[in-house]
Amino acid sequence: MKKILLTINCVMIMMTAPAKDNPFSKPFATPYETAPFHLIRTEHYEPAFDKAIEEHQSEIDAIVANSQDPTFINTIEAMEYSGEMLSRVSSVFFNLLSAESNDEMMEISQRLSPKLSEHSNNINLNEVLFERVKAVYDARHTSGLTPEQIRLTEKYYENFENSGATLSPQGKEKYRALSMELSKATLEFGQNNLRETNAFEMLLTDKDDLVGLPESLTDAAAGKAKSKGKEGWLIDFSAPSYIGFMKYSSLRDLREQLYKAYSTKGVAGGEFYNQENVRKIVNLRLEIACLLGYSSYSEYVLKTRMAKNEAAVFGLLDRLAEAFGPTARQELGDVQLFASQTEGELFDLQPWDWSYYADKLKDNRFDLNDEMTRPYFELENVKKGVFGLATDLYGLQFVKNADIQVYHPEVEAYEVSDENGDFLAVLYTDFHPRDGKRSGAWMTSFKEQYMRDGKDSRPHVSIVMNFTRPTETKPALLTFDEVKTFLHEFGHALHGMLAKSTYETLSGTSVYRDFVELPSHIMENWLVQKEYLDKFAFHYQTGEKMPEELLQKIVDASNYNTGYATLRQLSFGYLDMAWHSLEVPFEGDVRAFEQDAMARVQLLPVVPETSMSTSFSHIFSGGYAAGYYSYKWSEVMDADAFSVFKKNGIFDKETAHSFRINVLEKGNTEDPMILFIRFRGQEPSVDALLRRSGVDN
Repeated sequence: MKKILLTINCVMIMMTAPAKDNPFSKPFATPYETAPFHLIRTEHYEPAFDKAIEEHQSEIDAIVANSQDPTFINTIEAMEYSGEMLSRVSSVFFNLLSAESNDEMMEISQRLSPKLSEHSNNINLNEVLFERVKAVYDARHTSGLTPEQIRLTEKYYENFENSGATLSPQGKEKYRALSMELSKATLEFGQNNLRETNAFEMLLTDKDDLVGLPESLTDAAAGKAKSKGKEGWLIDFSAPSYIGFMKYSSLRDLREQLYKAYSTKGVAGGEFYNQENVRKIVNLRLEIACLLGYSSYSEYVLKTRMAKNEAAVFGLLDRLAEAFGPTARQELGDVQLFASQTEGELFDLQPWDWSYYADKLKDNRFDLNDEMTRPYFELENVKKGVFGLATDLYGLQFVKNADIQVYHPEVEAYEVSDENGDFLAVLYTDFHPRDGKRSGAWMTSFKEQYMRDGKDSRPHVSIVMNFTRPTETKPALLTFDEVKTFLHEFGHALHGMLAKSTYETLSGTSVYRDFVELPSHIMENWLVQKEYLDKFAFHYQTGEKMPEELLQKIVDASNYNTGYATLRQLSFGYLDMAWHSLEVPFEGDVRAFEQDAMARVQLLPVVPETSMSTSFSHIFSGGYAAGYYSYKWSEVMDADAFSVFKKNGIFDKETAHSFRINVLEKGNTEDPMILFIRFRGQEPSVDALLRRSGVDN
């Protein structure tokens, strides 16, 4: 049973195309067995899922019917190797559902959801199958298994246990119903958010409405309007457009209009309404947790995380809130004072004012803004810099391969080779926003790494972002934050590409949720190192290196408003934990609950009609439920880990090799704290993060 079935609840309807013509019906006959996107049509998905589920169920039935005593090979490994076709079609469909979706695919996903849930439940609630798994699990330490085989057995046992296998017959039926309903609600939440995000447009037709906007943003807005057959300048919810407008527009009324539109997604009634989905999701999760014997969903989830329990999570959030709080309040006061001085009167700073005045103060204090650095962050140069960091640290090489099919003309495919010149992975890059792509940035895989029959089957990894587009007159010039995001997602990609596990379920990013952000967070550190910036930050027109003075300004400003940024992240962590540490069903007002949950770290005035929860895809449709704290948890580890690089040299090969072996390659085969200690020599300390951020402990 491939790991995709452990995490995705979804299945099938009648065939619409001959099976022999369906590209999913057999292994892909392409370079490195990459997905043949040019052959895949929307009508292929449902019959492929139908056939794949049938095949997978037959394989599971054969395991159940095996008359031999259960062993690791005939039970656990047999399940691990089952469902190959289902993995093929699932990885393509669900990745494109996020990166290249349309209404038809969303409708298909809604039809698939209950059937895939049923298929998953048919496996996880099969009593005979669980008895076989339990027999292997009970004998795991006395049957000569390798540590990796022991860990895989534990993963399968935990999955069955967490999926209701130990329940009574009545409990199992209840679990079936709840899990199917939850799958449907989370899918609907995510699709509502995507559709409302894509539907919004703020069309500006008066040039006076562009006051304060830099040329890069107005050119992009004009190009976006033109592409949709409209006159003027189009602002939408894509990250470059929304963030840029909030940061630069001098027109407060338009900033307020845009902020409220963005912050009320899913709040009002209508086709994108998500308040009821929030209530439904948290209550279904709570009911499932209680059914399995836990008092809250977070208790159910955290037992298989580094944190282990709610006390550890709240302990971290509280300590960071206490440490960063004074700094954040000082930063808020500084921006408030600057806004008042700028406007010549006592200014009532609102959420739609923060980015604008904070950026102006940064420019005033450090003589630094995005428009000064953009010319040195041309996308092609940034790619060389990001890929080059992997070359410097790990000896990797990246060569574009036009023979590898891609799912959109803007996507590029790279052959990645290791330090010996051997093939390591395929890397897809997808940089710019478009209709059908959800917001944000993420790393995913079309195929995971594993070893079988002596062959190391290498992964196909994808990084998807929503960066500034090129215009008619300029190439794609990125902001500093966009370059940081690139490095972050590339860290996840390295985790996937450098994986070296025997089993797919234990490979790459299949680690504890509060460990998975370490490889991504640590990559961000290089961006404020002058020695690194000097390798790729060249002016896109003149080719000149970024001036030493500008490099130093970036370093000097690296901790600007770090307190505010930390408390904002903590507010999301507190909100997530508030929803998932509930011990009684929630029937109240979503916005009131949210405001109470975030009150401790709330800095700016609350706008009553807005809501974070109704568009908080990370926790309601993205796998981070009771796990958003992991960003700060991992940041503590990354600060401590990067201190080793700082001590030994940021390009030190020996340090990089140790990090690669102990963190990137091991997958989920060992306890992550043991892996970290093996690299660092000690457990992570919050003090390292405080020191890096310039915050007194």
